[in-house]
Amino acid sequence: MAEQKRDYYEVLGVDKNADDAALKKAYRVLAKKYHPDMNPGNKEAEKKFKEASEAYAVLSDPEKRRQYDQFGHAAFEGGAGGAGGFGGFDFSSADFSDIFGDIFGDLFGGRGRSGGRSGPVKGANLRTSVRITFEEAVFGTEKQIDLTVKEECKTCHGTGAKPGTSPETCSKCGGKGQVVFTQQSFFGTVRNVQTCPDCNGTGKVIREKCADCRGTGYVPMKKRFAVTIPAGIDNGQCKRLAGQGEPGSNGGPRGDILVEVIVGSHPIFQRQDVNIYSTVPISFAVAALGGETVIDTVDGKVVYDVKAGTQTDTRVRLKGKGVPSLRNPDVRGDHYVTLVVQTPERLSAEARDLLRRFDEETGDSLHAADRVNGGDAPKKKRGFFK
Repeated sequence: MAEQKRDYYEVLGVDKNADDAALKKAYRVLAKKYHPDMNPGNKEAEKKFKEASEAYAVLSDPEKRRQYDQFGHAAFEGGAGGAGGFGGFDFSSADFSDIFGDIFGDLFGGRGRSGGRSGPVKGANLRTSVRITFEEAVFGTEKQIDLTVKEECKTCHGTGAKPGTSPETCSKCGGKGQVVFTQQSFFGTVRNVQTCPDCNGTGKVIREKCADCRGTGYVPMKKRFAVTIPAGIDNGQCKRLAGQGEPGSNGGPRGDILVEVIVGSHPIFQRQDVNIYSTVPISFAVAALGGETVIDTVDGKVVYDVKAGTQTDTRVRLKGKGVPSLRNPDVRGDHYVTLVVQTPERLSAEARDLLRRFDEETGDSLHAADRVNGGDAPKKKRGFFK
């Protein structure tokens, strides 16, 4: 007993009101999933591929779809075993060239659906780098770079042909830039399209090439470019020179030049995003009593008022003294300064005597051993700095 066929709409997973686009989309998914080339030796996948192809062949044809909607599978029982068919169905009148070009171009080495010559292709990007200082990254600068790029040949004016001659229409593709080839498939002969190998899709062939550019239409030339580095750029970021790269093909635009910015280190400052960090030493006296200290910033020297009793590693913020934002140059980050109290290494006899007196006055002279043994620390007296 022959196996009962499933409803074609059910096979494709669409409803009975599906339009051509929905049918094609559904078939594309199933065909890619179950195509024998993607499932070699898998009989079940081959069966499902044939089933989906049969359903699409009927429903994509308006007349066959009308008959199927009216009579079901009985509408085609008389066509079993027709030319080009398989599984008891005649595909001789079905046109799968479009669907194969659109879906299986990659499987057969084609470029997809047929059409005119290859479209414009943008040229390749060129990459280089430029070195700048820390300050130049903060405030912006302008640099000059030298780079070899392809420029239109002045001898042939970009045609690639020897002066006095001109490119000829490609005889292989007739100037279309593409050639049609056929291959055998489950549906018989399938029509596909490829870029013409003789003219590489240009539709033109150069019989006598220009001696200066060797038929390419371009010659390498060293050029100087001005690169405007914006304020706030960071190490490793790129500046793009649009339309200055390699020439395109088939009338396509030039590529770009991507300039990587390498920012040099700074002996004092470190950067994180838009903020700057540095360390400033202050004396013991300034830390204890308070006073002024000078801080270096990217904007110059700043006098900062240190508060009395400042401890070492205290961090202070200089608002708006950081790096400008790339998105909004009017907005700047901050400069964070770590204050480090310096302990004097060399003291005069008088200075040592003063420190001893200070130690006694503040009650810090109690030996560590006494504290461990539970000794009573002397009561703190008013320090002589007061």
